[in-house]
Amino acid sequence: MNTVQKKILSLTAIVLFIMVAIWFILTYYNQKMQDQYNDILQRYLQMNEVSASSQQLVTSLNNYIQTPTPSKLSNVEGDRQRLLNAQLHIADLRNNSNHFTLTNYLNLIDSLVDSTNRSIRLLNEKNNEEALNDFTEATRLSKYISEMTLTLLGTELQTYDQFYRGMIMQSVELKKLGVWMLALITFLLLLFTYWFSLSITRPIQRLTQAARELSRGRFDTHIEINANDEISFLAKTFDRMRININNLISEMQHKAQLESELQKNKLLLQESQLRSLQSQINPHFLFNTLDTLSKKAYLEGSLETSDLLTSVARLLRYNLKRLDRPVTLYEEVRVLREYIFIQKTRFTERLRFEEEVDEDCLYVQIPGLTIQPIIENAVIHAIEPLEEGGKITFRIRNEANDVIIEIEDEGSGMSEDTISQIMEDRFASQEGDGHSTGIGFGNVINRLKLYYGREDVLAIQSEVGKGTKVILKLPKEKEAG
Repeated sequence: MNTVQKKILSLTAIVLFIMVAIWFILTYYNQKMQDQYNDILQRYLQMNEVSASSQQLVTSLNNYIQTPTPSKLSNVEGDRQRLLNAQLHIADLRNNSNHFTLTNYLNLIDSLVDSTNRSIRLLNEKNNEEALNDFTEATRLSKYISEMTLTLLGTELQTYDQFYRGMIMQSVELKKLGVWMLALITFLLLLFTYWFSLSITRPIQRLTQAARELSRGRFDTHIEINANDEISFLAKTFDRMRININNLISEMQHKAQLESELQKNKLLLQESQLRSLQSQINPHFLFNTLDTLSKKAYLEGSLETSDLLTSVARLLRYNLKRLDRPVTLYEEVRVLREYIFIQKTRFTERLRFEEEVDEDCLYVQIPGLTIQPIIENAVIHAIEPLEEGGKITFRIRNEANDVIIEIEDEGSGMSEDTISQIMEDRFASQEGDGHSTGIGFGNVINRLKLYYGREDVLAIQSEVGKGTKVILKLPKEKEAG
């Protein structure tokens, strides 16, 4: 039973050993050349850094002389420090071939720094003429540094010319080694593949013929292979599959029919759940609103009462007609403002409402009567019980693929256990709790989950005594489902 497996493992071991050996050899030589090349390149970059830093220092000094300001003086000091740092790195590049030149190079840098310092000092002492002379000297020294940088680079190129030639030769030798290794691996693979294929080609051909017969619906062809390896086991399994395939097809057809019926029942259940969430107007809210309107009319007799009646009419009309279909955020925000107008009339200064709405998000669709019940819950639990009232903050903001709605109050908050009960629809809300729509928090959560087909569409953040924040994460494009 292990013949084929042993052959495959042997081939794998040989190939892996050769590949690892080649990888180690090539990596070693490549890393060695790369480290040497990086060292030389770093020398060139450090020399070039000195030249660039000296030129930048002269430019900053010129700007400071023309307009002496603290910010430009800070630029001069920063460029001077960068030049001194570059000088420290250059000092480490000394060797026998560049000792004299590098010493002069470092002295030029010191002279440039001294000229810069003198020019600044004289300029601060109002000795502009001498300051300009030192600036001219600094400019000349910067040019000498640039010229000597080229000289040092030329010296470095001559010094490492032989190294470059050696790198080229090593590269050529590595290519030759790679070609020979590839040829060896190819030969071994071809040899082993030929030997391996002889032991499995014929049994596989018989299995192929049997599979062709099965694909034509002929389940009476017996499959038998005289061998002692995995192919023989496969043939026996294939034969058992032939015997059971008719029963399997019948079972799959029956299962597909059951799944189809289950899906239909699921859709009907969702539709039934959605319809069951469409509750009627709560009389308690109507009583509170009408009582507020009557007192307002009695005390004022003004046009504001007319506006209040109009808002109530719009709110009731929306509640009665919008629950059976999705609406836009624009419609939800508009009816929310009508509701807040009514509640502000009721609670006066006790209710403080702030909104931050990104108008670009108002095209997104949402189930009707989603936002108002959440705001209403905040009014009932965070405003109504408190004598001094409180503040409710309403935000709509735009993110990459979602629209985020946040409703935050300053009420007494709730515990983690209460939040879990609400999110899992286990919270027993009291009937007649003042909701204008009769739609509680759990119903809103269920409707959102049914509409979007997601579980993370709503989250609640709250601590006892620290208020509550409800966060709705609405996809800009509803997933097809």
